[in-house]
Amino acid sequence: MLRTLFVIVIGFLPSLFSLWIIRKTHLRTRLRMRQAAMNMSGMRVRQNLSQVQGDATGITYGERYYLEGVGYLVGDISCKFNARSGYIRCAVNPNGPCQGCRHYEPKELAGSENRI
Repeated sequence: MLRTLFVIVIGFLPSLFSLWIIRKTHLRTRLRMRQAAMNMSGMRVRQNLSQVQGDATGITYGERYYLEGVGYLVGDISCKFNARSGYIRCAVNPNGPCQGCRHYEPKELAGSENRI
């Protein structure tokens, strides 16, 4: 009887050890994810503040335009190649600057066709 109980206990030890390792790994992963989330939220706040003041991309507050129904746009919105984005100026010259750009083409308006 004692021998049978000993064999059963020895048989369950690998499973119990495995469950202990899995639990420890899950707790460690949860802690790392929580730390990463905290770090990312801090980075987003700093990134949003730097975008308003002007950051490494060179986008300053004066180059941002608000268009009703679209949101904030960056760069010269009268250009044909404007990306219509709050992050990229244009498709041809995404880093800018817009002033003196050799790719500038005025945007054609829908109602400005020449009719004869």
